[in-house]
Amino acid sequence: MIIGRGAEAILEKKDGKLFKNRIKKSYRIPEIDTKLRKERTRKEMKLMLEARRSGVIVPNVFGMKEFVLEIEFIEGKPVRDVLDTLSAKEFADVCKQIGENTAKLHNAGLVHGDLTTSNMILKDNVVYFIDFGLGKFSDKIEDKAVDLHLLKEALVSKHNKVWEKCFDAIIYTYQKQAKNSEKVLARLEQIEKRRRYAKKG
Repeated sequence: MIIGRGAEAILEKKDGKLFKNRIKKSYRIPEIDTKLRKERTRKEMKLMLEARRSGVIVPNVFGMKEFVLEIEFIEGKPVRDVLDTLSAKEFADVCKQIGENTAKLHNAGLVHGDLTTSNMILKDNVVYFIDFGLGKFSDKIEDKAVDLHLLKEALVSKHNKVWEKCFDAIIYTYQKQAKNSEKVLARLEQIEKRRRYAKKG
């Protein structure tokens, strides 16, 4: 059963598993298209496996075949759909888990690349990070700061009433657990200043 279609892939649920199939791009030379799809599928698998080894809560990865990634289907709800309706205790716990997962991810030299509440699933009070299609291996302070900036922008956009409280809680946990957190947060401040100046210009 197809449960989603994106610009890069088709998502299909079958036998309790999720199959992410990177689709062919007709505008690319066939040989290049095949190479890119295989490379991106392999990279996403490696990112998820490394994230899981590092203690980040992500779905199990069962393997890949050419352009198809076979992973565990998490039967939960996107954090995007529930964050604004949680009790105070649940809200605090979810924000803490997001901070913990992000810190563990960055400590392992991994960057998610699309850190939004749409790419987090809440199941049995546990937050899973999903969709590492834009992720990469990086220990750069800038890349980690951009990850946090994207998360903040997503919270402001989709959770306008609670974003500040949520982001503060995430950063509180991140600051305690992430390596070089002071440098990352200082760079985040610089990124935000650059964006503000760009908008004024």
